[in-house]
Amino acid sequence: MTDRERLLDELRPHAFAIAYRMLGSVSEAEDVMQEALLRVHQALDGGDEIASPRAFVATVTTRLAINDLRSARARREQYFGEWLPEPIITDRDDDPARHAETADSVSLAMLVLLESLSPEQRAVLLLHDVFDYGYPEIAAIIGKSEDNARQLATRARRHVKQRRPRFQTTREQRDELTRRFFAAAEHGDLAELETLLAHDVELTGDGGGRVPALARSLHGRSHVARAVIAWFGRVARLPGVSSRLVEINGGPGALLLDGQQRLIGVCALDTTGDQITSIRGIVNPDKLRHLGPVGDFKSLLKSAT
Repeated sequence: MTDRERLLDELRPHAFAIAYRMLGSVSEAEDVMQEALLRVHQALDGGDEIASPRAFVATVTTRLAINDLRSARARREQYFGEWLPEPIITDRDDDPARHAETADSVSLAMLVLLESLSPEQRAVLLLHDVFDYGYPEIAAIIGKSEDNARQLATRARRHVKQRRPRFQTTREQRDELTRRFFAAAEHGDLAELETLLAHDVELTGDGGGRVPALARSLHGRSHVARAVIAWFGRVARLPGVSSRLVEINGGPGALLLDGQQRLIGVCALDTTGDQITSIRGIVNPDKLRHLGPVGDFKSLLKSAT
């Protein structure tokens, strides 16, 4: 491996970590990462002296991601049903987000929250609070004054703080909640399931129009519990389908697999204290392909009707 190849390899995880948190899409983040690394390579080929390759790639990645976000907003407004970020499995050693400085910022809950910020607010918040860049550096990256960068960060931080849970869950609580949730869902135990759900729990499904899913989010313990029981009951009737508990974006979750062990869905949970506050199901095959072979969930569901 040449020095150039080694440098690009070292920059790759940092570029991906920024791009994925900015975009919430693995495929889009990989495109941005590759373009950013190509520009580093071209700059070096052109004889440019790059004092800090890491800062250079952060600048290029952030600017590319901001541009992508502006066009992505229009696409997401036209998206069929609810839009959720593309999930990643974070208990794999080869997961690129594993190499980032703070894996907790990659949670689906945080990525959904970031969707409500402007591209510039998102960039400033991530660069400062997650990646520890100073405001002078951030101002140069986004093309704003330092005062503007600070104001953007303040507004973004206030917005995120208002909507983040106040009570954290220990790893032991989280694992126990996860075990009990999937056991209750699979056995159709409505009473047990309701004891695990927060009063204002939210259930969101993302099928992208490719696979049947909730058209809009459901709220409330009773509605969500009944919907979960009904969905798991339907899945249980499908031949060969199984689930496997995994860590999704740093939190509890499970993979849904067909009889050939191909992925057909991802279920991710958010927990606060001793309760589950949100359940997110992603069955759009386009959002699962980066995780491995994908099965035909839609055909499976049709065959069981």
